[in-house]
Amino acid sequence: MSATANAPIIIKRKKIVAGGGHHGGAWKVAYADFVTAMMAFFMLMWLLNATTEQQRKGIADYFSPTIPLAKISGGGSGLLNGQDAATREKIYREAEGASTDNPNPRNSTSRDDEDLARIEEALAGTGGESTVADDTLRHIVTRTTDEGLVIELFDIGDTRIFAPGTAESEPLAHQLAAMLVRVIATVENDVAVRAHVRAFPAPLAQEKTWPLSMERADVFRRLLDQHGLEDGRVTRTTGRAATSPIVLDPMALRNNRVEIVLLRQGR
Repeated sequence: MSATANAPIIIKRKKIVAGGGHHGGAWKVAYADFVTAMMAFFMLMWLLNATTEQQRKGIADYFSPTIPLAKISGGGSGLLNGQDAATREKIYREAEGASTDNPNPRNSTSRDDEDLARIEEALAGTGGESTVADDTLRHIVTRTTDEGLVIELFDIGDTRIFAPGTAESEPLAHQLAAMLVRVIATVENDVAVRAHVRAFPAPLAQEKTWPLSMERADVFRRLLDQHGLEDGRVTRTTGRAATSPIVLDPMALRNNRVEIVLLRQGR
């Protein structure tokens, strides 16, 4: 009995692992990397078999850091057919009808400048204002813009292109139209007709300026036709109301004017 009472007490501690034996997900990440690598490998094999040598060169050029992208030489079998940037530009120009193989091309801009300068000199002299004493030419001012040669026709005193406040043409309008048709016939540029009017008092401004300017532009277009301008030469007829005064006073008579524009090629 005494031996039993003196026996040592043994305590057993059981180690409990939380999570029920879960080992983590690192293997999933590794497996995903493996699958991705295999997919990329098989895609590379497919590309090597499905592309031509030229296409493979294009792909290599694209991913090569030492070759500027502007000089990529590879490509597919489409419109550009793997050509470089310079060849692409040539293809675009030829598709739009421009020829690059003409050994002596005449620059269209230079031709326009020459033709318009000749017309301007005939109408207004080299200074931009008419220096001829002719009564008709006194009503003309010319200027050259990016759009083309602008021939501005305007009233002087009581000698007017249109009757005051109306689109009824005066004798001066017929004289100007006849003279312009003779001059315009020497070139092939398209023509635009624009009419401007002086401002009216505020209550009448919106009511009168827009329709009046549009009517005057159309009337002058018809005058050009009547005096022999070729069909189809006038491509635009516009009324500008009082939006672009030529002098500071918007109600000044000088703002009543018609602009005949000899358009540059492509305008």
